[in-house]
Amino acid sequence: MPYITVTALSHTGLIRDHNEDSLVAGPWTLCGTVTENPQTLVFPLGSPLVVAVADGMGGQPAGEVASALVVRQLASSGPALDSEEAVRDALKVCNHAVYVAADRDPALLTMGTTVAGAVVLPESLLVFNVGDSRVLGASPDGLRQVSLDDSPPLPPGQRSTPIVTQALGGAPRFSAITPHVTTSPLAVGDRYLVCTDGLTDPVPEEAIDDLLRAHDGGRAAFELWKSAIEAGGPDNITLALIRIGE
Repeated sequence: MPYITVTALSHTGLIRDHNEDSLVAGPWTLCGTVTENPQTLVFPLGSPLVVAVADGMGGQPAGEVASALVVRQLASSGPALDSEEAVRDALKVCNHAVYVAADRDPALLTMGTTVAGAVVLPESLLVFNVGDSRVLGASPDGLRQVSLDDSPPLPPGQRSTPIVTQALGGAPRFSAITPHVTTSPLAVGDRYLVCTDGLTDPVPEEAIDDLLRAHDGGRAAFELWKSAIEAGGPDNITLALIRIGE
């Protein structure tokens, strides 16, 4: 019988003084805290299973509040996310919820977060994102990005930018979003990496590919985290590895 494993890890990194990232895997959420070791969860393949990371926007207040609000909303709506339209609607609800929370408390004004993830269905995967957190597919043919960064064009030689062109919340007044949502076929053996830019900014894609070719599960998550730390750990690092097994 096919099943889904999700191996997750979240860490502050070496520079930030607290963790503004959050994560959801099915009904399980991890908000603004640190995992000392990768955690692996096993789910049956059947009902929609949402796996996502949210990266609270640095330089603005309460990023950890915004990211936690979003993953908890996705955990609640996850079982109903059975189509691209349902995912888009859920992300728009998340965006609205961030603004409503900010309007109620002046200390939360302009809080915002990115989000990226996937909903695992019996025969397909719904990939989604708003902002620059990423979903990457790992296969024998190599690593490929299946999400779409919301960031301005980069000059030659520059791999990343702290600027995002859309996010959930993040502005003084309500701003609508256009979520990126695509459908991919799903098969036993498929692996996907969902992560914040605390991993992809310091660690080149080729290095991530090499590590995922050499390792799986908890060891892969640990080695990815270790690579980000060895590269200076400039930001919070949160990742989830999805694998379809049988």
